[in-house]
Amino acid sequence: MLDRNTAPQFKNIEDIHFIQASKHQLANEIPVFIINAGDQELVRIEFIFKNVNWDIQKPLLSLAANTMLNDGTSNLSGAEIANKIDYYGAFFQTEYGLDRSAVVLYSLNKHLPNTLPIIKEVLTDSVYPEKEVDTFINNQKQKLKVSLEKNDFLARRQFSKAIFGDTIYGFSSSLEDYDALNQADLRQHFEQTYHPENCTIVVSGKVNEDILTLLNSLFGAWKSDVAFKPNTVEFKAADEKYHYIEKAQALQSAIRIGMPSINRKHQDFPALQVLNTILGGYFGSRLMANIREDKGYTYGIGSANVSLEQAGYFFIASEVGTDVCADTLVQIEKEVYILKTQLIGDEELALVKNYLLGSLLGSLENAFSHADKFKNIYFFNQDYEYYTNYINTIKTINAPQLLELANKYWDFDQFYKVIVGKV
Repeated sequence: MLDRNTAPQFKNIEDIHFIQASKHQLANEIPVFIINAGDQELVRIEFIFKNVNWDIQKPLLSLAANTMLNDGTSNLSGAEIANKIDYYGAFFQTEYGLDRSAVVLYSLNKHLPNTLPIIKEVLTDSVYPEKEVDTFINNQKQKLKVSLEKNDFLARRQFSKAIFGDTIYGFSSSLEDYDALNQADLRQHFEQTYHPENCTIVVSGKVNEDILTLLNSLFGAWKSDVAFKPNTVEFKAADEKYHYIEKAQALQSAIRIGMPSINRKHQDFPALQVLNTILGGYFGSRLMANIREDKGYTYGIGSANVSLEQAGYFFIASEVGTDVCADTLVQIEKEVYILKTQLIGDEELALVKNYLLGSLLGSLENAFSHADKFKNIYFFNQDYEYYTNYINTIKTINAPQLLELANKYWDFDQFYKVIVGKV
């Protein structure tokens, strides 16, 4: 019988196993990576494309072209695509990111001969019907109008703009940018983005040889000679570090502060993840303990290191009452200063290490999550040694090393500080 008066025995996490992707290739040299695991006859197939040809004059083409991929082909309307996918109990979605866009299919293995041809038609023959383009523009403009009333949304936009300027990483959309969208530009951008020279396929789940054969039969002869230019991001952060957008009637102020930083390609990134977790990366962090639990200024505050393919940044974000906004900034600076001047205690460091290892282990629950971990390294030109180093860093890093790291990467005077509301 379970003794509820005795706490469970504590055990350290000794080993974390990754299901590694195996590389294959279609007849036209599209790389296919397979993560084969699981007992259910189910797979996720991701067609992933670099974002290309970004133009400040037409900044929303990549987003719109991806979002509207399921709105119609020469033979199928958006409703017909959805009905066909639904009929087979499958699920189809598009995913847009700053670096890459994707088309994702979840399907039972036995239905792939019926569902994959629909994806092929979407990827090779999307037409962007004018009616759907108009609907997209109107819906997105309405969403933007609503978002522009939210302080945290404005703070995010201003922070990105201050760091990355007029690049795809820093650009802020306007209502006029949506009005500039049109069918001809979308079809041209579709052809420049969604073609075999720009495609990587990742298949995860219970994968058999028949699936690879089917992929090759449908996509192995896919050809294109359309010219395209992968996006490059060159930026200069703004000279001005303090950005204040006053909202006279605001009851809360949105705070977002931070600075450009390293990304996953840098050797210090795993150690910086440990340091960030201590500051604001989990519920027991120092920022939460001070500003939420002790001061009661907010429901939540956090920090993160964000790794983009061509840049990285560190940020701290929260929303607080306007009457305590100024002191919140003081308290944030205090917590950063303490990490730069005082060694972290053994008990706190052990807790954070166990949290990070446990979170990593818990995130590897199925083949799909293993595929996500693979993408995190593959698109950053890393291999599985990255995770070996990450785990080893968590286990072995010590307080003096973290103190040195805080002084190397965090200078509160150099942080960009964005406040929307009232101070």
